[in-house]
Amino acid sequence: MADTTFTPPGAGDLFPPEIFGGVTKPMVLVVLSTVIIAGFFLITTRRLKIVPTRVQFAAESVYDFGRNTIAREQIGGKDFAPYVPFILSLFTFVLVNNIFGIIPLIQFPTMAHVGFPMALALLLVFPTYHVVGIRRHGLRGYLRNQFVYPGVPKPVLWFLLIPTEIILKFFFDPVNLAIRVFAAMFAGHLLVVVFVLGGEFLLLHAGPLVKPVSLISFALAIGITLLEALIQVLQAYIFATLSAHYIGRALAANH
Repeated sequence: MADTTFTPPGAGDLFPPEIFGGVTKPMVLVVLSTVIIAGFFLITTRRLKIVPTRVQFAAESVYDFGRNTIAREQIGGKDFAPYVPFILSLFTFVLVNNIFGIIPLIQFPTMAHVGFPMALALLLVFPTYHVVGIRRHGLRGYLRNQFVYPGVPKPVLWFLLIPTEIILKFFFDPVNLAIRVFAAMFAGHLLVVVFVLGGEFLLLHAGPLVKPVSLISFALAIGITLLEALIQVLQAYIFATLSAHYIGRALAANH
């Protein structure tokens, strides 16, 4: 007798099995996203024109958004230019990997796998903003700039504020950066899967009077997918903006 009990999907159901030799679908998608981004900018900037074509205009719009809306606003007009490629790369990389979640046949946002945003935050963003701060102020000056508050009594400074700032800037900042995009992508993907499988179950196994409810479930899945598309773009923007903010904070002359 067929099992007609609905089993909701869990975290383990969202991640596809290995393709071969330890290689998984998210790994392939990360490589694919790099190829897509590099190919997009190489092709669109190969023959630049004064009056841009549509694809050149699209590339210039993405670049302008990363340069002026994110990097310049967060780092400042005097210091932002060297960090534009880094911030633009973060934005486009996270964006493409998020958008994979709504592309038919792919339908997996790579950032829903916590290892990828953690790698970006801990291996790229975290060391970058500390290194640029140390290069700007020197190690002692950077630590003083980040952890010492003028006018605060020394007991409060050494036993409360400095330990708190160390925990925040060396632990919570990079973890928070990664968890934001991971949680949003994971939750959105899980909700879509729940409503799709729930609608399928109702359509195939529910009684005649309940079967129409499956249409509501499918409609909710479509609505959440559209909302997820917006969140995917927003989370890429937030990730790049916070990364630029950390760099700007490290370069700032005062805390």
